Amino acid sequence: MTDLGAFLRGRREAVTPAQVGLPTSARRRTPGLRRAELAILAGVSVEYLTRLEQGRDRHPSMQVLAALADALGLSAQERLHLRGLAKVAGGGGGLICAGLEPPAREVRPTVQALLLRLEPAPAYVANRLTDVLAYTSGFERLAGPVGLLDADPPNLARYTFADTRARNAYPQWDLVADERAATLATAIGPDDPHRTELVDELTVVAGASFAARLAAATVPNRTGTERFTHPQVGELRLAYETLDLPDADGQSLVVYLPADDATSTALDQLNGRRPGALRPVPHASRRSA
Repeated sequence: MTDLGAFLRGRREAVTPAQVGLPTSARRRTPGLRRAELAILAGVSVEYLTRLEQGRDRHPSMQVLAALADALGLSAQERLHLRGLAKVAGGGGGLICAGLEPPAREVRPTVQALLLRLEPAPAYVANRLTDVLAYTSGFERLAGPVGLLDADPPNLARYTFADTRARNAYPQWDLVADERAATLATAIGPDDPHRTELVDELTVVAGASFAARLAAATVPNRTGTERFTHPQVGELRLAYETLDLPDADGQSLVVYLPADDATSTALDQLNGRRPGALRPVPHASRRSA
């Protein structure tokens, strides 16, 4: 038995039928789920689940792991642990780069200078994997209190799909999630091992809510209006523009401006500026995310 198999069996035996909506029976030899019950819930065969638990199959797909994690009700940390065990069981070590360099995390000095000129507007630079590489203090005051900048480096897709705070930060979470998935779907291509690493992680951690969006993704919007809820100043309507940076390995600059007077006032309050420092964009796009 592998550590992966032991973990799956241990979690299966720790989950009661009542926890997953199944009827209980006095004749059960164990309070946990039977293999057949978990197999049905996860949409896999009993034979395949048996091979996984016994260590005879060491290469489950991320979709299978996600289905098992959903069926067992695993937490985000348990899902990450499950994915790590699967990588070890399959003989995987660190990320294999296969000739493609990881996306650059350095931002050109001229782009850094441009960010300074954009103050106090919220603005940031991200790479093709949605890692946030640099940002204005205006963006820090906007995104910091909701936890978006907690990771090192912050990652927009990971925050959206794996951090429970994102659903409060984005009143139209479904639209934002579609945009994040579309960005990853168009990042270099499926042969990018760095993209694959992040996609595999989110497939296990977020399950169907991510996998289905990735499969159905189209070209992401480069401009529009995003609704955002800040714990201090409430809900904001932010018009955004996305500008690709030439010769920067897929980096892009995203700038937010207030889409209405209420948001303008709220951002001025947040930035400690006089009213009118950030004026609303006339006739901001109605396309919202």
